[in-house]
Amino acid sequence: MILNYIWIGFLLIAFVIACIQWIFFGNPVIFTDLLNSTFDSAKTGFEISLGLTGVLSLWLGIMKIGENGGVIAFFSRIVAPFFSKIFPGIPKNHPAMGSIFMNISANMLGLDNAATPMGLKAMKELQELNPEKEKASNPMIMFLVLNTSGLTLIPVSIMVYRAQMGAANPSDIFLPILLATFFSTLVGFVSVALIQKINLFQKAILLTLTGLTGGILGLMHLISKLPREEMAQWSNFAAAFILLSIIVSFVVMAMIRRINVFESFIEGAKEGFNVAIGIIPYMIGILVAIGLFRTSGAMTMIVDGIRWLVEASGMNSDFVDALPTALMKPLSGSGARGMMIDAMKTFGADSFVGRLTSIIQGSTETTFYVLAVYFGSVGIKNSRYALGCGLLADLAGIIAAVVVGYIFFF
Repeated sequence: MILNYIWIGFLLIAFVIACIQWIFFGNPVIFTDLLNSTFDSAKTGFEISLGLTGVLSLWLGIMKIGENGGVIAFFSRIVAPFFSKIFPGIPKNHPAMGSIFMNISANMLGLDNAATPMGLKAMKELQELNPEKEKASNPMIMFLVLNTSGLTLIPVSIMVYRAQMGAANPSDIFLPILLATFFSTLVGFVSVALIQKINLFQKAILLTLTGLTGGILGLMHLISKLPREEMAQWSNFAAAFILLSIIVSFVVMAMIRRINVFESFIEGAKEGFNVAIGIIPYMIGILVAIGLFRTSGAMTMIVDGIRWLVEASGMNSDFVDALPTALMKPLSGSGARGMMIDAMKTFGADSFVGRLTSIIQGSTETTFYVLAVYFGSVGIKNSRYALGCGLLADLAGIIAAVVVGYIFFF
């Protein structure tokens, strides 16, 4: 329901702004630009969905091997004490627990291509438990907000982009991103927990949050001791090694249990293909609305307005040039990535703005994209408060990114 209003709102805002530009500024070309953006966005949506087909087939095939081999059930038992408290609607040892754990782990390692298929599998399993098939359940919302908050320990892709843009030390944003994304996840989790009346002072929750905080602080301390030029190298190695270890462990466990590994893979890969096809309409719909909003100039107007307010208050406005990435991030991952790269081209990869856009890019996930893809894959039409909590987590991540950016680089 909320996506419906937002979708309509984007279209109407874009059309009204175009009319204003035509009537008051004599710019009829804006209508042509808007029309072309719908075609481009629809093409992009289809291409992204098509590109996901191979990745989804691969990883859902691997997940099926893990499921048939008993590895997913093993993960479910490990995370059960904590997950049973924050997902009270999921039965003990249900396969969804393992899928959620795998998805969150992949996100933490910056493995977006691996995280999406695992997340879609988890959403499908949660939908099987959902009594109202068109309305998001509490576990679905908690899972989605944890996804959109995007806790990332190793931002591999951002470091790669910074290296391509000529950054002297592409990994210098590692610690700032870790801090910003941690605050984003914490705010998202607490907001959902409060709405769902989950007792945050339960022993399992307190111990897990304390352990996670301690682990992040310890990792930050360890990484800070490494030479700067080695940070990216070790981050890439850790992500690749852990991911390949997961694949091998799935296959080995399946062999031990005398499971037909290849047949299991094919079974899961077929599911991945069907999921990818089902995503296409939702992907095209959300990207067309975002494309119109951006092309109309609405995004530019918002940024200029924020700059004026900041300068009028006497505050430093250097961070405002990084806000297009912040405003686009909840709407479009590729759009935010493009704005991050554009900022590094314009201001320099090692400039304050270049570094800040990188931190913002890594501080949260693409809320509207995740909402459209994950809920769309199982036919959820009423997302309830998922979007509000997701955007709150985004806001916390962006604010933290700006504050951390000033502390580290200004």
